[in-house]
Amino acid sequence: MGRRPHLRLWSQRRDCLDVSKARKARGCKVADAAETAGRVRHARDAQHVLIAADKFKGSLTAVEVAERVTAGLRRVDPKVEVEALPVADGGDGTVAAAVAAGFERREVRVTGPLGDEVTAAYALRDGTAVVEMAEASGLQLLPEGVFAPLTSTTFGSGELLLAALDAGARTIVFGVGGSATTDGGAGMLAALGAVFLDAEGAPVAPGGGPLASLARADLSGLDPRFAEVDLVLASDVDNPLTGPKGAPAVYGPQKGATPEDVAELDAALAHFARVLSESAGSAALECAESPGAGAAGGIGYGALVGLGASFRPGIEVMLDVLGFAPALERATLVITGEGSLDEQTLHGKAPAGVAAAARAAGVEVVAVCGRLALPAEALGRAGIRRAYALTDVEPDVARCIAEAGPILETVAEGIARDFLV
Repeated sequence: MGRRPHLRLWSQRRDCLDVSKARKARGCKVADAAETAGRVRHARDAQHVLIAADKFKGSLTAVEVAERVTAGLRRVDPKVEVEALPVADGGDGTVAAAVAAGFERREVRVTGPLGDEVTAAYALRDGTAVVEMAEASGLQLLPEGVFAPLTSTTFGSGELLLAALDAGARTIVFGVGGSATTDGGAGMLAALGAVFLDAEGAPVAPGGGPLASLARADLSGLDPRFAEVDLVLASDVDNPLTGPKGAPAVYGPQKGATPEDVAELDAALAHFARVLSESAGSAALECAESPGAGAAGGIGYGALVGLGASFRPGIEVMLDVLGFAPALERATLVITGEGSLDEQTLHGKAPAGVAAAARAAGVEVVAVCGRLALPAEALGRAGIRRAYALTDVEPDVARCIAEAGPILETVAEGIARDFLV
């Protein structure tokens, strides 16, 4: 496999993420970056490559992608300056990206999606926490071939948020995606002090299915510190809670839900929203239609209604938190990517967010991927000059997955020949 190259992992973001300020700062930084980066590029001959890629799921972490791309670039141009800023869009890998950017990794024992105890991590720096719900309630925590679409719980995600609060976080970026759950965030809220009772006054069992028996919801016991914390719901999906585009219908099948399960979960979540409206007001019903309410099996809904979260596209939030704007100012070329560049990429995935910011700053972007399923026209509209796929080098998909690292280095050599020399 060879020795991996040394990388500089940059992030100069040291302040907490204020939602309103971040939006303004992001606009200013992008505009300023175009002018600043232009001056820097004219002032030097050396190329400065910024690698801002997501993971290749099932093959390489985002950090490993950056390492392999760097190795390939330097085989062709040994003097090229390379800066790595692994990125994520709020789904699995979000905490790892924050840690690579300088956040401290913290581990806690929480309740897993099946009710057993698991170890989950979050990231913390200067009062800002990055919490990834998949760490506590994700599909990757299920045994192979085992699903529990009706009974899996987000209780551990609530415990993870509580750990971040206890550690002193004043701003929490809550990345939601990759969940094993479809419980509307009921488990998460229960872990934070909410009470959900059936008609007999007994606690409702964990999971989305049992919410059909919910008779009374009491949110008055929720941890009061959430009133003082900026909680940002970071997700790459904007689905509502229920209906044809809701959490059960769109994402339930990938969590093992049969058509009958999907119908049961959809009805149970709709009932959940109606009962919540009795204690939280009519806004609870309106919120079920809000963008992001259906994220991660409806945990977005629980965060929006119960915890006062604000919704933002995950990649936008993470670029702010990771310090992408100052890194972009130094770049003459940006390399982004993920395992599969396809239609989903264009709807809030990391490469699309990176490309949009770089295009606004006048910096050229190319992408690496395992599989390319987008025409050149779509790439161009997204701000990506060219995409390089592992399957261009090795048509055998199984080998691409098994030998992704070495093949990616070969792909990066092609980028260097096309853009650096």
